[in-house]
Amino acid sequence: MKAKQTAVAIYARVSTRDKQETLNQLAQLREFCHRQGWQKPIEYIDRESGVAAREQFQKMLLDASQRKIDLILFWALDRLTREGTLATLQYLERLTSYQVGYKSFTEPYLDSCGTFKDVVISLLATMARQERIRISERVRAGLQRVRRQGKRLGRPALRHFDADEISEIRQLRRSGASVRSLAIRFRTTQYIVSKLSGRQQNAHAPKN
Repeated sequence: MKAKQTAVAIYARVSTRDKQETLNQLAQLREFCHRQGWQKPIEYIDRESGVAAREQFQKMLLDASQRKIDLILFWALDRLTREGTLATLQYLERLTSYQVGYKSFTEPYLDSCGTFKDVVISLLATMARQERIRISERVRAGLQRVRRQGKRLGRPALRHFDADEISEIRQLRRSGASVRSLAIRFRTTQYIVSKLSGRQQNAHAPKN
């Protein structure tokens, strides 16, 4: 019985700044596939732009989840993703869960079938934990800074509106005031302003 041909994918990102260098890298990746006997590799190539979404990268992940490819070959890890250690680890773990291998052309230790796979994943996991801690610390620092400035966090407190306030809200709305501006002025939510604008009687902010 004829052995199943390995379905290999090449991923690359091309930018206007280093277009020629990337084309040279692609040529070497294709040559490497030829030497390994991997015929007709599928190529996913993203053209870098101001748009954050990488359509070809997302298509490659989808094809990997559907087992249309067996192995992904890339020039270096920073050509696969530059989203940080945590995102990198998550991508590699996703590929592993799909039973799809990965290989870096310039980083022999970064090979899902290589001797150092577990060491590399362990190192990335440790770095990812540190990254999560740094993100959490930045968030806490930001919240503390906002509190020190006297700014209120979270949704405005629920409050009672008397008939005069409701009448004023309606009048301002008829005059063209936006829901957002009224929510700020009366220290409530846009949802409450919208509701109060159409009520005839005294109202309380509804409970969550």
